[in-house]
Amino acid sequence: MTHYKKRVDENQLQIKHTLIALGCSVLDLSTVGRGCPDLLVGYKGKSVLVEVKSSAKASFTEPQIKFMQNWRGGAVSRIDCVDAAIRLIKMLDMD
Repeated sequence: MTHYKKRVDENQLQIKHTLIALGCSVLDLSTVGRGCPDLLVGYKGKSVLVEVKSSAKASFTEPQIKFMQNWRGGAVSRIDCVDAAIRLIKMLDMD
């Protein structure tokens, strides 16, 4: 079994603050481990799991892939920049 050192991506705090400024509640799950996404985002009665990546080219770890394959809730959103966070909220507004 491969173990990955848990680290918080540099952009996670900026993305978290952006989501809060857009009216979201944000719970940091990054210390949970075992492939659990970094953030739980609540917005207008909707909940979204978010995996923060450091760049558009950053890949998922093996535990993250396994988590997403076994998760029976909604899809995990991948966000790598503030613009992607804004797009996520715009999509949630269209629902």
